[in-house]
Amino acid sequence: MKNKTIAVWLTLLLGSLGLHRRYLLGRFDALALLLPIPTLLGCYGVLRARTLGVDDQWSWVLMPLLGFTLAGCALAAIVYGLMSAQQWNRRFNPQAAEDAAEGSSTWLTVIGLGVALMLGTTVLMASLAFSIQRYFEHQMEQASSLSQTSTLKKSAD
Repeated sequence: MKNKTIAVWLTLLLGSLGLHRRYLLGRFDALALLLPIPTLLGCYGVLRARTLGVDDQWSWVLMPLLGFTLAGCALAAIVYGLMSAQQWNRRFNPQAAEDAAEGSSTWLTVIGLGVALMLGTTVLMASLAFSIQRYFEHQMEQASSLSQTSTLKKSAD
């Protein structure tokens, strides 16, 4: 029997490693096996930014992967938490009655929903802001270097 409250908190805390999908859908779920890849790449991007600085292009490409994975897990936690008990039990506890207690929401589920909403929006907006800012700064640097090259070429003629 799969408990909704456990699924919400597992999705929030360890969802980026795919553990919530292993709990709900089984050990060999394909997405559960693939979820650690963008998470680890994003963590590597954070490590690169801390050691090489935020001017490192690979860091601003890799870091949003972690943010989008965390935001996606927060969205999944919200979807799980907002399912009715009947929907939950039909999908994850098909052998149980539709009104089984495992599909019902508790205060811990509601708190998990609030945390998921706050965490998901914060991480998503931070990831978008960082990646868009770095992209436009990179474009400005390219335009500036192109402009300087053009100026040097004209002064040489």
